[in-house]
Amino acid sequence: MTEALADVARLTAAETAAAIARGELSAVEATQAALDRIAKVDEAVNAFLHVDTDGALAAAAAVDASRAAGEPLGPLAGVPLALKDVLVARGMPTTCGSRILHGWYPPYDATVTTRLREAGIVIVGKANMDEFAMGSSTENSAYGPTRNPWDLNRIPGGSSGGSAAAVAAFETPLAVGTDTGGSIRQPAAVCGLVGVKPTYGGVSRYGLVAFSSSLDQAGPMARTVLDAALLHAAIGGHDPRDSTSVEVPVPPVVEAAQRRDVRGMRVGVVRELSGDGYEPGVAARFDEAVAVLAELGAEVVEVSCPHFDYALPAYYLIAPSECSSNLARFDAMRYGLRVGDDGDAGAEQVMSRTRDAGFGPEVKRRIMIGTYALSAGYYDAYYGQAQKVRTLISRDFAAAFEQVDVLVSPTSPTVAFPLGSKVDDPIAMYLNDLCTIPANLAGLPAMSVPAGLSEGLPVGFQIMAPAFADDRLYLVGGALEAALDARRGYPLLAAAPGL
Repeated sequence: MTEALADVARLTAAETAAAIARGELSAVEATQAALDRIAKVDEAVNAFLHVDTDGALAAAAAVDASRAAGEPLGPLAGVPLALKDVLVARGMPTTCGSRILHGWYPPYDATVTTRLREAGIVIVGKANMDEFAMGSSTENSAYGPTRNPWDLNRIPGGSSGGSAAAVAAFETPLAVGTDTGGSIRQPAAVCGLVGVKPTYGGVSRYGLVAFSSSLDQAGPMARTVLDAALLHAAIGGHDPRDSTSVEVPVPPVVEAAQRRDVRGMRVGVVRELSGDGYEPGVAARFDEAVAVLAELGAEVVEVSCPHFDYALPAYYLIAPSECSSNLARFDAMRYGLRVGDDGDAGAEQVMSRTRDAGFGPEVKRRIMIGTYALSAGYYDAYYGQAQKVRTLISRDFAAAFEQVDVLVSPTSPTVAFPLGSKVDDPIAMYLNDLCTIPANLAGLPAMSVPAGLSEGLPVGFQIMAPAFADDRLYLVGGALEAALDARRGYPLLAAAPGL
């Protein structure tokens, strides 16, 4: 990797796109810089499950040809991106981090994938993830854990840990993750990134392999608030192929990211998402960030959302129930892995053997929980009750947003923890999503933005907004990012250890 291309790999997405548009950098050079960086560091990080070298360079060459022909380029044309391996893309395998889909090449693109290609964004490969997006550490991948670029002995968060690590390791300036209970925001927090879960229905789920259909949402991961906004604008918008897609315009997220003015805004600190249970450094960085917003002219008040205390147990009934239904399609009959088909085995035996070999422990655990919660005699007591709690949480949000413009909390109770330290304790692992789950249950937009370091590791600050007011996230996040970068004198990732 040449020194010049090494410098290119550290540009933000906006800087890269601007340089390409001006003719100072070609899209092929930007893509080659990303590929060189992946070749240099990904053996240690394991952010990628598949790197599409030829496809990426061909896409980049097409951008350069368009520019040479005088055709207008999109705001992110030529910028390399890592795509979470739960979104399908023609020409690349989709595994969802599971052996049960090993070697499957989808015959179509997800809508998110299509919009990335149409925007001239260069998909360099598929990012590692917890199997079927079930996990908070990317240790549940069938293809080995991803490691946090800040400390290779620690987790990068999950389930979008590969997407987060790719951006934090300067392998790509951008990534797309998915967020079912915090799977964009929690890895963004522990890797020092900006991560956004858009309003449910704001980004198409067509071609997103379903875990929990009422919760899953794709969104941007980036090193800056502006980069995240540009990517959000590229992938968002109505899609008639997704019945949950809402026909409303993409909020003005790019404009909000650049405005950075919070004077007069009312910011609500969620009482139930603060106090005991957070690492001291996490709590300290959160308090400091709240103080910065107050100094910038925001009015800070405390808000109570009493039913948030029940969000975690409600989520771990709703999500596994939906997962047990969605994952029934992996039956060894149509695609993916097939085990035990020795000629004498019946279909049920082949299904059983394939699922036993193809699904990992966490997936099996959630399928069993969900199947039990949906079974006769237990549906009303478990799944039905959880949905009632979900309604109460939505009402808490509605009441809170009558008082304030945004709600804030820590993103995760801890910084990145050591690999293996929680893998045998599912409850301890689930608690990593304590702060992020309520927004998923209510379908609301939420962002994690870097708030500083605790013992040398990144801390995330979460911002939540009303439905389809995603631009408020970028307004507050952009203002906080600019103020904290100015105080440090450099962006947070500038302090990241080199690989």
